[in-house]
Amino acid sequence: MSILDRIHGPADLRELSNDELHQLAGEIRERIIAVVGKNGGHLASNLGVTEITIALHRCFDFTQDRLLWDVGHQCYPHKLLTGRNPQFETLRRASGISGFPSRQESQYDLFNVGHAGTAIATAVGLARGDQALGRNARTVALVGDASIVNGLSFEGLNQAGLLKRQFLVILNDNEWGIAPTQGSFAKHLAKFRASYLYEEAKERATRYLKRVPVVGQTMVDAIEHLKEGIKATVSPHQIFEQLGFMYAGPIDGHDLPHLIDLLNYLKDVQHPVLLHIHTSKGKGCDFASAEPGRFHSPKPFTVLNGKVNLQKGTGKSWTTAFSEALIDIAQRDEKVWALTAAMPDGTGLDKFAEALPDRYIDVGIAESCAVDVAAGMARSGLRPVVAVYSTFMQRAFDQVFQEVVLQELPVVLCMDRAGLVGGDGAVHHGALDIAYLRGFPGMVLLAPADEPELRVALEFALRHNRPCALRYPRDNVPEPFGAAPPFELGRARTLREGHDAIVIGYGATVAHAMDASELLAADGVEIRVINARFARPIDEKMVADVLTSGLPVITAEDHALAGGFGSAVLETAQRLGLRTDRLVRLGLPDDRFVKQGSRAGQLAECGIDAAGIAAAVLTQLDEPVQRRVPTTVEPLSTATTAPHQPRPSLRTGVEQ
Repeated sequence: MSILDRIHGPADLRELSNDELHQLAGEIRERIIAVVGKNGGHLASNLGVTEITIALHRCFDFTQDRLLWDVGHQCYPHKLLTGRNPQFETLRRASGISGFPSRQESQYDLFNVGHAGTAIATAVGLARGDQALGRNARTVALVGDASIVNGLSFEGLNQAGLLKRQFLVILNDNEWGIAPTQGSFAKHLAKFRASYLYEEAKERATRYLKRVPVVGQTMVDAIEHLKEGIKATVSPHQIFEQLGFMYAGPIDGHDLPHLIDLLNYLKDVQHPVLLHIHTSKGKGCDFASAEPGRFHSPKPFTVLNGKVNLQKGTGKSWTTAFSEALIDIAQRDEKVWALTAAMPDGTGLDKFAEALPDRYIDVGIAESCAVDVAAGMARSGLRPVVAVYSTFMQRAFDQVFQEVVLQELPVVLCMDRAGLVGGDGAVHHGALDIAYLRGFPGMVLLAPADEPELRVALEFALRHNRPCALRYPRDNVPEPFGAAPPFELGRARTLREGHDAIVIGYGATVAHAMDASELLAADGVEIRVINARFARPIDEKMVADVLTSGLPVITAEDHALAGGFGSAVLETAQRLGLRTDRLVRLGLPDDRFVKQGSRAGQLAECGIDAAGIAAAVLTQLDEPVQRRVPTTVEPLSTATTAPHQPRPSLRTGVEQ
């Protein structure tokens, strides 16, 4: 039996020797590589935090103490050590365990977390709460993958420095987020790593700590010596000390015995402490450490004869289509710039950076900063495009309001991963962007239905002199619905005529509505399919036409029902004095979060795939129809789009 199989909880770690702990670290890495190879997920970052996770669970009792994770995707070793090894094969799968900390899974997971920058401030709240309630619980915040550069991290550090109790922040400094860490603070940290006196500082720390008892004033005094020694050795101006922290480091984050010794000495210091560790992203896996960005969150992969083969989709992703369209437009317009927040690969802007490096900015994990930088660029006369995942644009809500919309500036927000995202689950679904942007006066919300529409949507947004927000999913672009006419502000587009019911799709759901129309045609049901194109301003004439047609009307959106596109249709109807008793809205449920799984499975669960839309239409027909509609859309070999001919399956694999 392997050592990992003998670990049923953190208490089992305390029975292991240093050699056994070292072997356990190797087994954890093997387990993570094997499961991520099958399921996809976050690889390189988890390989990098293996030793610090073992050391933390060896030195602390997190049934009583508090462990907060930043960028929750680095929690895989933690899951393996806290009783979830038997379920680890189900990672990121439907009905399996989450790829992020999950309160529903374990007492060791205090928050469901997947966004960066949150751990320190949340830990401050826990520390203050425990102190106020008389609980003797230690607090640890583990910050990694460049989330220390997030503004909220600094706000948390500012508050933590005021604490008069134990509080430990571990800065896992691996030089990377999803991409190389950006900004001047990253360069500041690099000076520590590059110092040729690094090992001397480590040896000095060890000499001091060997003389330190577990508790008492002598320990605090020794820590002061340690702090002053490292500060003098490595940096004369230590930013963390100015924020009220004792600083220790940088130390080797893969040296398990040293980590354990240091944590045992630091864990009872009654003062905020920042432990700076240096780790290698992808440690223990040659291909992940060689390309940590590529293997930050890879698709499933196999390794044969030392060669890594990543699973590839069979179509083009929306992300790739966006990147190609933006590069083409920017090459013809020198005022177009592209910005992202530590997501160059995930947004496709890595290709833009290669093609037009002088017009590309990565601000790091700082979405609100990206929006404000774009606002300044727009005010100066440029045409900035900010590409960020929909779930992360939520972090820049106030900046979109204050610096962009209120100023009527032509900033284009391009929201990748809008809607359901698959394996990353609830922490990453882009379920709210329509709702939180639709209330802004002057904001234009648009969503293309296929690749040609994506191109003309971008062209429209970059011509328009007001803020625009464009959304598209983590999926493949469907087969085109013919040539895409230019976008006209607030005008929808009819893709198919029918006399039994009307389905209005917004963005990605248009393809599902078109598939549903083919399924229904097999039962003799003909539906009109409308591509809404805009959620704001909505096409009022279209809304009036469909709601006075006497036919059932279905709206379909890959977004929360509350405040989404269907809500916009309802509000428009109320404003125009139209009846809505035959209107049905399809979208994400408003009473629960959709868990991890495949995107196709999530769409089916929410009833916004082809089968779900077809079923919703059938329930609204005046006369019953013999129901032969299948529950799934089967892949078809033909590529024709002629009337009554099934279109190819649209979801045959996601490239990105």
